Amino acid sequence: MSKSRVVPIAALLVVLLGCGSAPQSEAQSKPATTGAASQPSKGVMKGTEDIEPAISNPPVTDAGVAAAPVLTPAPRSKYPGMAALPKEKPGEEVAIFAGGCFWCMEKPFEKLKGVTSVISGYTAGHLEDPTYEMVGTHTTGHVEAIRVAFDPKVVSYEELLRVFWHNVDPTTDDRQFCDRGDTYVSRIFWRTDAQREAAEASRIQAAHELKVTAPILTPILPAQLFWPAEEYHQDYYRKNPVEYESYRLGCGRDARLKALWGDAAKH
Repeated sequence: MSKSRVVPIAALLVVLLGCGSAPQSEAQSKPATTGAASQPSKGVMKGTEDIEPAISNPPVTDAGVAAAPVLTPAPRSKYPGMAALPKEKPGEEVAIFAGGCFWCMEKPFEKLKGVTSVISGYTAGHLEDPTYEMVGTHTTGHVEAIRVAFDPKVVSYEELLRVFWHNVDPTTDDRQFCDRGDTYVSRIFWRTDAQREAAEASRIQAAHELKVTAPILTPILPAQLFWPAEEYHQDYYRKNPVEYESYRLGCGRDARLKALWGDAAKH
């Protein structure tokens, strides 16, 4: 057996426990918040190209959510080990997406020319200064999300949206792949009217591109405070490549994305 195929116990635990279950040496044995690593059903493949795309009413409404986006950066966490937001550069713009496990959402955006930073964190909750353990109780209202800073002169928000859709399962509203629960969902959080309009247009386009017969459930919501997650979550795929790849494979993420988006599902 080649060395690359030797999977350590830590990697197997990540597969079993799901996103966020970092090795004990880094995460101090954080409790798991996901269900069993079983792949969701794949839906019915389209037999023709003229099936009308379906976009359901978003499962999460704007009730109780600010009518205008919150653009103020969250204050620095009082808890040790939490990451900090990078200082915004002149001319830089920010996009916020939720796509389930934030470990898996960083890499597709960091590969894009014009993206200056990708931060994993928590948003859309009612508790200030959340930590992984707090969010894992499923009582804070937060979802795992990423904050993408980018230069709009190099990469457009529309391109970010295309990358977003092709890395999520928009047909579920209670899980993403093997990670189940209200912290693992797909969301687009707009910060400007232009972002909202672009997101709405992209959702229509995504419905046409989808390879399964199922409604798109991903809501488009005004941005709220984004709290950076712990340092050990940042760039997890770089720091722990074996555990990351084992988790991703065990979660069935790539297989499901291929079924949903075909060749557009590139990671």
